Amino acid sequence: MSDTMRPRVKYVIGPDGSPLTVSDLPPPTTRRWVIRRKAEVVAAVRGGLISLDEACSRYTLTVDEFLSWQMSIDQYGLAGLRTTRIQQYRQ
Repeated sequence: MSDTMRPRVKYVIGPDGSPLTVSDLPPPTTRRWVIRRKAEVVAAVRGGLISLDEACSRYTLTVDEFLSWQMSIDQYGLAGLRTTRIQQYRQ
């Protein structure tokens, strides 16, 4: 749907400032979501490397789960993606 309206890019700048390509994204079999992996997926979707639908189907995420990652980054930075201290960042 958005592929026809927006040309796909070859790379985006990842959360650590380095170029991020599709091959650099976490594997589809990822089960342990550390901060870096979540941030890479959010950066890829925001930059147009993959679509939201692709990310959700590739990683078996719900749209709400992805949007919560995105909102956490916007509000609290990468530390907001931390699950061990989630009560400090979310109300």
